Amino acid sequence: MLRRVCDAIVSQVMRLGQQWRASPAIRSHTVTPEDLASQLLDAATTVLGRRETAGGITLTTSDIALERPRNRDHGDWSSNLAMKLAKRVGANPRELAIAFAEQFRVIEGVASVEVAGPGFINLTLEAAAAGALAQQIVERGDGYGHNSTLDGQSINLEFVSANPSGPLHIGHTRWAALGDSLARVLRASGATVATEFYINDTGRQMDNFGASILAAARGLPTPENGYPGAYIAELAERVLDMQPELLELDADAALADAREIGYQLQLAEIRESLERFNVRFDVWFSERELHDADALGMDGRSRIDLAIDRLRAQGHVYDDGDAVWVRTTDFGDDKDRVIRRGNGIFTYFAADSAYYLSKGDRGFAHKIYLLGADHHGYVHRLKALAGAAGDDPERDIEVLIGQLVSINGARLSKRAGNVIELNDLQAWLGTDALRYSLARYPADSPLTLDPELLKRRTNDNPVFYVQYAHARTSSMARNADASGVDRSAFDPSLLTHETESILLGELAEFPRIVIQAAELREPHRVARYLEELAAAYHRWYDNCRVVPLGDEPVSNLHRTRLWLNDATGIVLRNGLTLLGVSAPERM
Repeated sequence: MLRRVCDAIVSQVMRLGQQWRASPAIRSHTVTPEDLASQLLDAATTVLGRRETAGGITLTTSDIALERPRNRDHGDWSSNLAMKLAKRVGANPRELAIAFAEQFRVIEGVASVEVAGPGFINLTLEAAAAGALAQQIVERGDGYGHNSTLDGQSINLEFVSANPSGPLHIGHTRWAALGDSLARVLRASGATVATEFYINDTGRQMDNFGASILAAARGLPTPENGYPGAYIAELAERVLDMQPELLELDADAALADAREIGYQLQLAEIRESLERFNVRFDVWFSERELHDADALGMDGRSRIDLAIDRLRAQGHVYDDGDAVWVRTTDFGDDKDRVIRRGNGIFTYFAADSAYYLSKGDRGFAHKIYLLGADHHGYVHRLKALAGAAGDDPERDIEVLIGQLVSINGARLSKRAGNVIELNDLQAWLGTDALRYSLARYPADSPLTLDPELLKRRTNDNPVFYVQYAHARTSSMARNADASGVDRSAFDPSLLTHETESILLGELAEFPRIVIQAAELREPHRVARYLEELAAAYHRWYDNCRVVPLGDEPVSNLHRTRLWLNDATGIVLRNGLTLLGVSAPERM
């Protein structure tokens, strides 16, 4: 009996030993920027606790601002914490930095700490601690970079919202790229986001649209205030196919049918254009719903009627003459707004009010509007509306104004005549080039794109440069597999080359970049980061081999570098996905 037990124990030990030797990875302590900031916080708190002059000072991780030094001789990370706190503590900045440094040196994974200049603290990580990140990235895969910063936030993001009376133009193209990328980084940071397209499908513009189609169907010139362009003739032809008796109807009925059928066809084209552009809206909200007197079953009262009642209940609606007003000047607007004219007609502000309230009714505590350059006047108006509705104008609503974009050599649409169409731009330059280039700049920056540059397959084309880096990681993985290099071992202490340190530092930055892009509403930060990461990867690729040379045997260094290669590919792919851009495996 005892012998059988001993044999079983020996067998188990031997099996565990075999499993350990065959383990795909050697676990190492990973020091991410977040980990390091947390440990530095604890260490700094300990130092301050020893100083009588530091009484009452409470630190948070936001106080531990870590930066990547431009000069790699200055370490992996730098902090100006001592310089920030010196005056509050009543200490010399450099002296305080030295005290911090002594405490920082005992942190696991930190190889050295140096004090520079007036009080900068430069930290260098052990190779194993820095390199362990590669394994973490591979294991997290698509989830790396995602964070919980905005957990619990429910956001309605409205963008594009083009009138359904014509094709999408170059301005809509920019808002589509920016809005969709913003939605992606917000979601990656934990927010619940609903992207929304507001369909402005009522009013005189729709009547003019219908009249234009009807005139084209009858072979007549474009009416006054109508819509020109070959697309109207195309719509007229399709409307006649769907309603062959259109021209036999009385004037009102013919106009109604031309307007409705043309509207549905044009809206379908807008949807299809956006779909090809990798932009998919969660909600398509029709303005008609706000005006529909029968939708609620409340004796002919529409959502706009109810909105006026709700604003009045907040104490911000008053009657003056025959008109109904909202006292928006209470919330910073330059003048009060008429919500219903003396003739009983609702204003655009009335629909805006009902629409804003509907967003809150649907559970969205925070509303973001991305509007075109011609909507500057809406900023104060919408914020004032939020205040009148009982929300906090500084907290519950954001209005982002995008600037104009032009593309050298772009031609006016043959169909629309007076605009540059999204469909034409996409056919000319491709979705990836357009989306990346438009998302690469802040929304409030006027932009001129060079199509010749965007079509080049060279490193001076940013989208090619980044996509090629990803394709290179995939090629390297294929070559490694063909050469017998796999990820059966991982020893991050072997990643000692200077380019490996730089590449690992860039990879560590990705979660912070995603957080910044989400919090600041600036997805262009992701694009700029990807270009820096691609540059770091290309330099590493030129200096460090993953595949053995000649008859050189496969070593753990090769296997570990494959982890680093694959980690880079994952981050490049994750970043491009946030921009709605593909990550090709071959180019």
